[in-house]
Amino acid sequence: MLVNILLTLVIFLVIIFIHEFGHFLMAKWSGVRVNEFALGMGPAIFRRQKGETLYSIRIFPIGGFCSMEGEDAGSEDPHAFCNAVVWKRMAVVVAGAVMNLLLGFGLIVGITAASDVITSNTVASFSENASSQASGLQAGDEILEINGRSIWVENDIAYQLLMDTDGVVDMVVRRNGEKVELPEVAFAYQEDENGSHTLIVDFKVVGEPITIGNVLSYSIRKSASVARLVWISLLDLVTGNASLNDLAGPIGMTQVVGQAASVGVSSLLLLAAFITINVGIFNLLPIPALDGGRLLFLIVEAIRRKPIKPEYEGYVHMVGFALLILLMIVVAFHDIWRLVT
Repeated sequence: MLVNILLTLVIFLVIIFIHEFGHFLMAKWSGVRVNEFALGMGPAIFRRQKGETLYSIRIFPIGGFCSMEGEDAGSEDPHAFCNAVVWKRMAVVVAGAVMNLLLGFGLIVGITAASDVITSNTVASFSENASSQASGLQAGDEILEINGRSIWVENDIAYQLLMDTDGVVDMVVRRNGEKVELPEVAFAYQEDENGSHTLIVDFKVVGEPITIGNVLSYSIRKSASVARLVWISLLDLVTGNASLNDLAGPIGMTQVVGQAASVGVSSLLLLAAFITINVGIFNLLPIPALDGGRLLFLIVEAIRRKPIKPEYEGYVHMVGFALLILLMIVVAFHDIWRLVT
């Protein structure tokens, strides 16, 4: 358990550092004064002043921040964040999330390049008496859509089949260079020990050789697939298709990290890629207190050609921050409950 906790802390510390470093780099490039760049929270255990910026390491490895002059209030400093042109402020705000997405992409590139083959979406062979084959799916078919959703990588196939409830899906495949619709492709189910039913994926897909082009193409599609999955998951929460049981906070993630680490380094790095892309996408949501909420205010300012009063924006972000903290507390208690029961 201690190893899992340490691994989880390291993963989140790296992800947060990359996020804040994105804000820092863009602020410096934009000429915005950075008062302090800190790794961790709480009392400082290391401090060094270099130029206008104080660099610090704080005792609790659970976060970090990039404190800019005039970020949350007015300032007479011409290099303050609030006095920068609006497009530069937008760039600074989104830079953290962009760095998270780039980190996720880089991890996926490394994992893919280290693999023996790249998994494709093309059917290679079937299990004996495969239901999907009897329903019209053929070897050599490239799966393009399942139930109306585009398939970019093999994980999309697994996800769509996992979310299916009746074992029958509609597919669109590319066969001999042409798109072919395959309605009602059937799959069998098997009953688990706990009485639940799991859909049986009764075919294998083709493995492609490792080349620079294949690695880059697959990594782009994989990163986009993970980002899309974040949006799908959030939509499922809003529409009620997912519940609190499907959420996990830092406490719950220790168990997930331990499971990934037990499989191997590539699984752990893939989980880290998923988390950092998740953080990047989530931060861009137009929710107060998040980067996306700040970006929304800047977009309104660009349209109105004058900023919203800082005190009004501050109230909105304060309420948003309080709601996010409340959500984190609820998820944390739920994580603890799942661990002890």
